[in-house]
This record gives sequence, C-alpha cells and structure tokens, in this order.
Amino acid sequence: MSDPSVSYDSNETIELFPYDRYESQQSALAERYQAKQPYNHHYFENFLEHDVALAMSREFPRHSEQTWIEYKHVNENKAGLHIRDRLPPLIGSVVDELNSKRFVELLRRLTGIEGLLADDSIEGGGIHQAQKGGFLNVHTDFTMHRSRPNWRRRCNLIVYLNDGWQEEWGGNLDFWAPDMSETVASYPSILNSAVLFNTPGALHGFPDPLKCPEDVARQSMQFYYYTVDESSSSAAHATAYHARPTDKPVKKFMIGADNIALEVYAWIKTRLGISDAFISRVLELLGRRKS
Repeated sequence: MSDPSVSYDSNETIELFPYDRYESQQSALAERYQAKQPYNHHYFENFLEHDVALAMSREFPRHSEQTWIEYKHVNENKAGLHIRDRLPPLIGSVVDELNSKRFVELLRRLTGIEGLLADDSIEGGGIHQAQKGGFLNVHTDFTMHRSRPNWRRRCNLIVYLNDGWQEEWGGNLDFWAPDMSETVASYPSILNSAVLFNTPGALHGFPDPLKCPEDVARQSMQFYYYTVDESSSSAAHATAYHARPTDKPVKKFMIGADNIALEVYAWIKTRLGISDAFISRVLELLGRRKS
C-alpha cells in the first residue's frame, strides 16, 4: 500500500490525498453522487490540498519535454502521457495514490460499484494536455481495456491542474443529454477541481477549440477504473463521438466517418496488442519522412 504522504522538498512533508475529509462525509457524497442524473457524477472544487495541486501544476511537463502521444484527428486535438516512469516525481506519486487500495475503496463507496479495480498501467490515462486550438468532441468512452479483455470500464476521474486558468479561454467539461439535445452540466477546468463520473454512456467533452495563449495548456490527470466482466453479453466498443445539434452537415459527416476509422483502429489494437504510443511514434516517423 502506498504512503498517502510524501516529502516534495527537504523541509516539508505533505499529504497526497486528504482521506479524512472525504471518509468523514462519504455517506452524504455517495447519496449525492448516485442520485445525480442523467449520469452519476460529482464535481469537486478543492479535490486535493491546495499546495499539492499547485506543486503538481508547476512540475507538469511541457509538451516538448516528454514523449507525448498525439491524439490529433477530426474529433480531438490533444496529447497524453501514460508511461509511469516518465511522470514527474510528485505527479507520479499522486498517480500511485489514486490507484491505491484505500482510494479505490473510497471510490467504491461513493459510486456504489462493487469490485472496482485500478489500472496500474494507466492505459489511455495518465496526464493530458491541450494547447491553443485544442478540443475534444462530445463522446462516450471506450469500454474494454486493451490488454485485459475481460475488464470493463466503469468510472473516470479527471483532476485539473490549471493555475490561473481564465473563463474566457473555454475548456469546461460539458455533459450532454443522452439524446444530444442540450448540455446538462458544465464544469470549469480550474486548478484543483476534479470530476468523477460513471461510464460508459456518459456523453462528455470540451468541443469548442481552446482560446488560451500559445504558452498555456489545459492540463489534467486522467484515471479509469474497471470491473471484471466475463459475460459475453457485455459488448465492448471503442470511443464513440457525437455531433452537436449546431454542428454543420460536413462536420457531422466527418464525425461519423472518424467513428468508423476508430472502430477499425480499436479492433487492430486489441487483436495485435499494439498501443497508442506505438501508433503515435509511427505517425511521427512518417511525418518526418514526408517533411
């Protein structure tokens, strides 16, 4: 079991996650979470201790400093890094803590999902960032773990590390109604806020391109939690994107076409055991050859 506190300089030891705060009010939180419709979820305004979140935002690696996976296609423009050994020290320690048995047990009580499991490989999760012009169209998440076919994704946790983020830059996490008729909730991605929500089925994203300065990025940590499901009736599917009512016909067509491509890509990943990182490196090499 991980130690929920860590020394991040020579003089001070900090608590990585304030368990006492949440465990003391877990019944009330669980009641609110499980009653929320159309998707069970909760928005936290001060998820971690402020000093912890601030230190993490300051050590967050810039896009040019690490080998990031590029997610750039019709439906998204962002980057991710889920290799544990390449994460900065404090961020890595918090990742370990939010995958610990104690934290997952807290999530189990809040969500009511029995048998909840953390993904130590943080496949598809880890740290993400989107720069000026970045976006993520409204979607429902993939359901099956790439290397564990009997794992089904059940809930997501997103922690934001954006010190000084301005409202006019956009980047709110929006939840949409199941019929895509309207936005049912919208949460700012400010420093030390977090969103926990059940998946699959939750329609969410930040579809409008970011308007932040060139030297600023929308920074987040992503965690996906699973349960084991041996039932063949529990169909697995890839990330599925949805057009908004205001999207133009051409964009709606492109979103649909990209969904087909992503289904094929997901099938290839599962059958051949390849990763997003591998595909990202191949595309990077091809880009260099073209240039």
